[in-house]
Amino acid sequence: MSVILKEKIEDPSAWKGKDIKDDGSWIYHWSDQSISVLEKALENVKQKGLQVPDFTKEDFPITELSEEISYFNEELENGKGFIVIRGLPIERYTDDEAAIIYYGLGLHMGTPVSQNIKGDMLGDVRNIGATDTKQVRVYETNEYLPYHADLSDVVGLLCLRKAKSGGMSSLSSAMTLYNEILEKHPEYLGLLHRLFLLEHLNDGDVGLTPIFSHHKGKLSARYLRQYIEIAQENAGLPLSGVEVEALDLIDSILNNPDIRLDMMMEPGDIQFANNYTIFHSRTSFEDYDELERRRHLYRLWLKMPNARELAPDFPGRNGISKR
Repeated sequence: MSVILKEKIEDPSAWKGKDIKDDGSWIYHWSDQSISVLEKALENVKQKGLQVPDFTKEDFPITELSEEISYFNEELENGKGFIVIRGLPIERYTDDEAAIIYYGLGLHMGTPVSQNIKGDMLGDVRNIGATDTKQVRVYETNEYLPYHADLSDVVGLLCLRKAKSGGMSSLSSAMTLYNEILEKHPEYLGLLHRLFLLEHLNDGDVGLTPIFSHHKGKLSARYLRQYIEIAQENAGLPLSGVEVEALDLIDSILNNPDIRLDMMMEPGDIQFANNYTIFHSRTSFEDYDELERRRHLYRLWLKMPNARELAPDFPGRNGISKR
C-alpha cells in the first residue's frame, strides 16, 4: 500500500469548476497557420493511400506544431490535467479525413493504444441503440455515463457531431476529490488506498487497483465503479457497507456543481484528459432519428512519453490486449 498523503494537493491539477469555468485557461484555439499544417499532413497521408491506424507520425509531418504539442503534453501531466483544443473546421472534412487528422495529432503527442479486445485504436463513441449496459459499454448508449477514468495515460475525444439535445461532457478533478475527502472525511482515505478487484467489460481480465496511490511526489487516481462492483460480485465478495459509503461519497463530490466542469463539445472540439488526475462523465442525451446526424465522437487512448511513474500497487495499464 502506498503512503497516504496527509497534505492537500496545491498544484494546478486541484481545480474546481466554479473557479475556471469562465476563464478560458483550459481552451487552446488553433491558428489558421496550424490548421494549414494539419491539412498539409492530411493530404500527405491521403496521397499515400493510407488510413487510420495504418500510418506513422512520419506519414503525418507536423514538426511546425512541436511547441503546441509540447504545451499540450505539459498541461496534461503538470498543469490542470486536461485541455480543450478548439477551432478545427470539421465541416471541411469527411469523417475519415477528420480521423486521420486526429489520429495523426495523437501520434505526435504519444502512442495510441488498443481500446478493446478487437484491437481498435480509434474508438467510435455513438449511440447504437443498445440498452443493456451489462453487455455493451455505456458510451454505446444515450444514457448518463458516470464519472470514471479510462485504462490509459490520457484519453482524447474529437467531436464530429452533437446530439439533438443533451450529451454534455463533464470533468472533475481527482485531486480536488482527494482534498475534499482529506478535509471532511479523512476516515475513508485508508480504505480508498486499499486494493479493489477491477474487471473491464469484454476484457475478461480481473486485476487489483486502489482508488488513490501516492508515489514519488505525485498522487494518482483510478475509478471505474461499475467494473469494481462487477468484479467484486463475480468473486463472491460484494462491497461492504462502508465500501459502498466511500464510493457514494466519491460520486457525490465529483457531481458537486461547484467542483465539476461542464462543457458542450462543439463539432471540431478536441478534449484530452489525464486519466490519473481527471475523471470524466457525460449527461444523457436525445439523438436524431437519422443515423448520419446522430451524436458521434472519435476517442483516442494514448500512452504518454512524459507520464508519471506509477506505484507497484497501482499497475499501469495502457490499452487492452487482444485475446
